[in-house]
Amino acid sequence: MTQIHWTRTERLHQSVRNPNIHIKGEHSYYSNAWDRGFESDVVRYLHGDEHTRDRPARWPVDQLYIGDYVCIGAEAVILMGGNHTHRTDWFALYPFMSTIDAAYQRRGDTHLGNGCWIGMRAMLMPGVVIGEGAVVAAGAIVTRDVPPYTIVAGNPARAVRQRFDTETVQQLLAMRLYDGPPARLNALQPHLCSDDIEALAQAVRKWENHPG
Repeated sequence: MTQIHWTRTERLHQSVRNPNIHIKGEHSYYSNAWDRGFESDVVRYLHGDEHTRDRPARWPVDQLYIGDYVCIGAEAVILMGGNHTHRTDWFALYPFMSTIDAAYQRRGDTHLGNGCWIGMRAMLMPGVVIGEGAVVAAGAIVTRDVPPYTIVAGNPARAVRQRFDTETVQQLLAMRLYDGPPARLNALQPHLCSDDIEALAQAVRKWENHPG
């Protein structure tokens, strides 16, 4: 049996079997240091996991979309399933079966953008969107969307800073770095691993003029 260690990563496109989890590309990983893996311990479904998805769903099952080059730290938690039938606007929080359908409130699908990093033991609440290149600090509790290339931390998670100035972020998003064929990103990699936006932009233009 392979010993679990934080340096051993689980490639999500190889391990995920849940039809409600959608993986883009072949590079996103989970650092499964101390648990049973991404699908079993990280994604927490109200309905839609291996224990519940064979039962008729009482409501639309929320979907999880994970972009390419996403890094997910050990023991992170991604909650799925709206308010989990606990209505804070009702006097009783308890999910009585006689009113269970009215108790459920959908939060929508959850999206992890290309190239984002979810820190160790962070928790994402249902329906949030983590933008491209965003960083969720270790232990953060994310209750609202995180803009692209923004670092958030705390409980509830709040923006600490943008990774780059606004103009640079807009340029990066316009380049659609993760949407082309793998060969494109491989060609851009030397410039992705730097902070020279002009050199990266030039490399993108070069690829567009002479792909491959």
